This record gives sequence, structure tokens and C-alpha cells, in this order.
Amino acid sequence: MGLLPPLIVTTKKDHMGQPATAANEGAQSAGEQFVDLAAEFSDSGLGEILHAIDGDLVGLLPVKRRIREIATLLLVDRVRKRFGLESEPPTLHMSFTGNAGTGKTTVALRMASILHGLGYIRKGHVVSVTRDDLVGQYIGHTAPKTKEVLKRAMGGVLFIDEAYYLHRPENERDYGQEAIEILLQVMENQRDDLVVVLAGYADRMQTFFQSNPGFRSRVSHHIDFPDYSDAELLEIAERMLARQTYTLAPDARRSLADYISLRREQPLFANARSVRNALDRARLRHSVRLLQAPAQAIPVAELSTLRAPDILASRVFSGIAPAGGETRMAASRDPSMPPERE
Repeated sequence: MGLLPPLIVTTKKDHMGQPATAANEGAQSAGEQFVDLAAEFSDSGLGEILHAIDGDLVGLLPVKRRIREIATLLLVDRVRKRFGLESEPPTLHMSFTGNAGTGKTTVALRMASILHGLGYIRKGHVVSVTRDDLVGQYIGHTAPKTKEVLKRAMGGVLFIDEAYYLHRPENERDYGQEAIEILLQVMENQRDDLVVVLAGYADRMQTFFQSNPGFRSRVSHHIDFPDYSDAELLEIAERMLARQTYTLAPDARRSLADYISLRREQPLFANARSVRNALDRARLRHSVRLLQAPAQAIPVAELSTLRAPDILASRVFSGIAPAGGETRMAASRDPSMPPERE
């Protein structure tokens, strides 16, 4: 996968082909100042962070492009301040929308590194919460819970997953509105010390913003996370296994590709999260298979090699006829293994 397009910086040249300066470019006014944005970009460490994002995260090209745009905005804003070109501090609160397992939490962590590296947050940590962490069960319980979370998040990023569950208009006795009001106040008054990221499914977030215009007016960066393609999910699976020193035998790789294609069409599919769950179960079957092998000794390499039966035992394949004409039925499953969705 190629790197994202580099930051483009144009430097004026004199008639000798050297970079123009206030001293050697007679056409420029005597007191004009210059700034080397390429050097600023290099010194900031953004290049390393963006390179890591591009290399570590599979796919997500629109997301990566938006991250680069935001990072570039913040870099230029920092340079402007140094030259006394004051402006309103940029609003950094964000909305991440997309289906489950598309990397929203991971990107929040990387964004925190960028914000910290450029000096927009003090600590660079991420506090990830849901409604249960913010909303109490009785009168007087919500405010302390919400304020405690905000206290932990100060100086960093507060990531609120499935933020729309904060608002439950159908329940008159719900205390989510109290948490919302506290969050809105802090997002406005302490926006120089806290970045809030609201995350969830796109359609529900749209409804949430319509019902809570205060959030919409405070969130300036909306990033949509696309679903991964089948090929991207297969690459993610191989990276997950490599981190645990496992490999896929060629037949297992083909079977996993089939699994991903089938699983996508079934309920509760969660992109990379579903793939991770499938691999966990495949490793479980792999362990049972090795222990039940008739040979007393096995090659050490087999401890790290997943094979087709470890994938095909999934219930996802029940009743599906592959290209070879055979039907992968439940009978192919090890009867000692518990049934599972993945």
C-alpha cells in the first residue's frame, strides 16, 4: 500500500536555482519573512505518525486523507501563532461514523498522538466510554459520574462510543440529558484542554445530532469510516495472526476468504471485529485438533499453522456448497466443539 500524498510545499527559487530569501530576491520587500513548511512538517514528527497510520491501518483511505488534512490545518495554525497571526483556536471535537469494527477507536488513539505532538492537548491519552460510564440510575447519580469521566479525560481525548444512547427521548425518567448538558458545557468552555469524539452508526448519529443541535454546532470534523472490503479483511486477519506468531496454510487462507464473504451476508457482521472473533475460534479448534491427533509427536511448525478444518468447522459454512461441489455441512465440525455463530 502506498503512502498518502506528501504535504506539498512550494519554495521560491532565484535565477541560480537556489531557494529565494529576503536577501537574495530583490523583487521581495526588504522586511518580508519566510517559513519553510517542509521543515516545520519534518520537525513536528507528523511524518512519522502519518507514515505509521498508513502502514498500520489497512484500507480506510478516505479516513487517512481526512486525518492528514486536519493535521496539516493544525500545523499551519501553529506556525501562524508563532508569527503573531492570531486567530480563533480551531474547534477539534469530532464525529466518527461507521459500522462496527471499522477502526474508529484505533484512529482516535492515533489522532490523540497528532494533537499531543502539535501541542493541542497536554497528555495525549484517550478515555473511551459508553453511556453506562456517564449516566446514572437515579437522581443525583449522573452528574458525579460524568464529571469524574471528564476529570480523567482532561488534557486528552474523550471517546464516546455509540453516543446516541445518551439521548433516550422515549423515557421521561432517563438521566441522559443531564450528562449531555454537562458535556456540552465542557466542550464549549474547556475546548482548549479536551477533545471529544462522538462515535457510532451513521444513521443513528444523524438522528442524534438532529435531536441535539448543541452537539452539531460544537463538532466541526465529521469523518465517515467505510466498511472493509473482503481483501482488506483477509489482510487484517493475516496481520492479526502474525502478531500472535500464527500463519495460515494455503488451504486455510482460501477457506478464510470464503468465510469472510459468507459472514458479511449474515446478521451482526462487525468487519474486523468479526474477523478477530473468527480467528479466536479457529485457534481454539486448532488446539483441539492438535491434541486429538493420532501421532504422539507433531512438527513444532504445526503449533503455529492454521489449516482449512480449523476454519471450515464454523457454522457459517453449514449448508453452503462451494465451487468444488462438496457441501460443507455441520458433519464437518468436530462434535466435541461447541456450536458458534462465527
